[in-house]
Amino acid sequence: MVTAKLVVLGSINADHILNIDQFPQPGETVRGNHYQVAFGGKGANQAVAAGRSGSDITFIACVGDDSTGKNVKKQLKTDNIQIDCIDVIEDETTGVALIFVNQQGENVIGINAGANAHLTTELISTYQQKIIDADALLMQLESPIETVQLAAEIAKKNKTKVILNPAPAQALPDSLLALVDIITPNETEAEHLTGIPVEDELGAQAAAQVLHDKGISKVMITLGARGVWFSEQGTTGKIIAGFKVKAVDTIAAGDTFNGAYVTALLEGKSDSDAIIFAHAAAAIAVTRPGAQPSVPWRNEIDAFLTQQE
Repeated sequence: MVTAKLVVLGSINADHILNIDQFPQPGETVRGNHYQVAFGGKGANQAVAAGRSGSDITFIACVGDDSTGKNVKKQLKTDNIQIDCIDVIEDETTGVALIFVNQQGENVIGINAGANAHLTTELISTYQQKIIDADALLMQLESPIETVQLAAEIAKKNKTKVILNPAPAQALPDSLLALVDIITPNETEAEHLTGIPVEDELGAQAAAQVLHDKGISKVMITLGARGVWFSEQGTTGKIIAGFKVKAVDTIAAGDTFNGAYVTALLEGKSDSDAIIFAHAAAAIAVTRPGAQPSVPWRNEIDAFLTQQE
């Protein structure tokens, strides 16, 4: 059996996580507990989710020439990820994210790009054969936008499916959106891209239609606990419900969803089945603390789905 190939392009961070009762107001100091450092970054989280759920995956990224960078590469290798395209940037630190998690499991995050800013168009040109040979390319927006654009152009020319998770939220040029086959915003990101508030199914449908009109075939708007709004160009959209679990924290839930969804899609599952598979992966992830430490392995996802039957 020929295994479909996935390339993930994106960021790598060391996450510094502190649990607090409630988020501080400006000028306020709050006491925290359970401080931990874990590996994260949207690109790395999605790569780990894909690797652990069974993808044949290559990760294009950058780390600093520090101990964090060395340790991250070692860890990613154990997550079934090909790391030959992770460049070490001299005299630069690995990216950092500072994360507060409140009692409700919500989080606020500040990031320093560090080596992630060196994921340049020149680097993409070096590794373009990986994109050409792949069946799918999964990207986010913690990398320079011109890099994301070039990678999408290479993919489109060579019939590699382009999946974009447009996070963190920002406006994007139509020239990039026109290259995307599948887009996976949350409500906030969908509003940033379309100007339409996504507060209910009507809003989701209207926002999805704007994205379809820009040339995107499939739109998946993640709605947190409510599930995902899925629509394909020319068909009526629908909500595909997720699973109810008790959340510990929601860090990397969306990233886990994206990595698992693309894995299932490349295995030949229908969009609905791939979304349900991804819901299961994300449901497990939110019951555990941290970013990559919370991402489940394939046997855990399969067992979870069996229990739901």
